[in-house]
Amino acid sequence: MRVARLRARLRGWGGVGAMAVVCALALAFVLLLPGTQARAPGGPAPGLGHGHTTEATQARAGTCTDATAQNLSPSPANATGPAIQAIKARGYLSVGVDQNSYRWGYRNPNNASGALEGFDIDLVHRIAKDILGDADKVQLRAIPTNERIPAIRSGRVDMVVRTMTITCDRLEQVAFSAPYFLTGQQVLAPRTSSVTGYDASLAGKKVCSATGSTAYDHLSADKKDGRLPASTDISTTVPNQLDCLVRLQLGEVDAVVTDGALAASQAAQDPTVELKGPAFTKEYYGVAMKLGADDLVRQVNRILEDYRKDGGWKASYDKWLLPTLGKESASATPPTPVYR
Repeated sequence: MRVARLRARLRGWGGVGAMAVVCALALAFVLLLPGTQARAPGGPAPGLGHGHTTEATQARAGTCTDATAQNLSPSPANATGPAIQAIKARGYLSVGVDQNSYRWGYRNPNNASGALEGFDIDLVHRIAKDILGDADKVQLRAIPTNERIPAIRSGRVDMVVRTMTITCDRLEQVAFSAPYFLTGQQVLAPRTSSVTGYDASLAGKKVCSATGSTAYDHLSADKKDGRLPASTDISTTVPNQLDCLVRLQLGEVDAVVTDGALAASQAAQDPTVELKGPAFTKEYYGVAMKLGADDLVRQVNRILEDYRKDGGWKASYDKWLLPTLGKESASATPPTPVYR
C-alpha cells in the first residue's frame, strides 16, 4: 500500500521533483559544494495582495516587532571595515545557501555543470561582485534550515542567503541586512485534501515544518494560544524544509506550513499538491551576518540599493519566481527599506 501511495504522489512530478527527493533525503549537514560551483581561488504569495511598493522594516530586540525596523544605512561606495577587510584578505566570500529549494537555491538536473541556481544564488554572486570585483569569488556552503544561525555565529560563513526571515528573536543572535523579499506563511497540502488553509480544517491533521523555522514558531505559539485546533499534531519537524514535501508525498503528514514563496515553488514541482488558503503572516527575507559586522551589513545594504535600482532584482525575479508567483503578487516588488 505504501509503495502504491508513493507512486501515486510522485506521478507527474518530473525530473526536478525527483531531484528534490534525493536532495532532501541526503544529509547535507554543512556540505562544501563541489568545484563546479564557483569557488575560492586556490582552494504574492497568495494573500499578500498585489504589486505595490512595500515599505519593509526590521527592529532590534527590546523595541522589536517583526514588521518594524532599525536598518543600518547603506555605506558609501568602496567603504571598508574589519569584516570586509577580512573577506578581501581571504580572497573570497563564504556564504551559507540552500541546495534543494526549487528556483531559490537548487541543483538544476538540466545544468550539466552542477552549479547551484536560483534567486538567492543570483544575489550571492551580486554581493561577491560588488565586494571583491568578481561574481565567482564565492564559496557556497549548503546548510540545513536549523544550521543557519550556528553557521554564522561560529564563523563558518560570512553570511547566509537562504530564504531567511528577519525576526526579533533572530536579531538577538545575528545581524540582518535590509529586507530583500516579501513573503508570508502559508499551508501546502494535497489537492484532494479537506484542508482549506490555516484554520479549523487542520484539526486532527499532522502538520510538518522545519526545525528553527518561523513556520514552527507560529505553529507552536498558535497552538498554545488556542488559535490552532488543540488536536493539530505539529510534532513532525525536519532539518530541511523540503523534507516536509517528501513527508507529505509519503503520506506521513497531512499538510506543510512554510513560506508562501517556497510553497509555490514546491507546488510547481509536484502538481498533486497546492497552496491552501491565503498567507497568514507578512514576513521579510534578509541577508544574515554576524553581530557586530556593521561594515559588512552597511555594504550589503548599499549593494541591495543598487540591485533594486539597476534592475538586477527584477531580472532575477522574472527569471526564477515569475512563473510561480506571478507579476501581480506583492512579492514581485522589492521591499523599500526604512533606514535609521
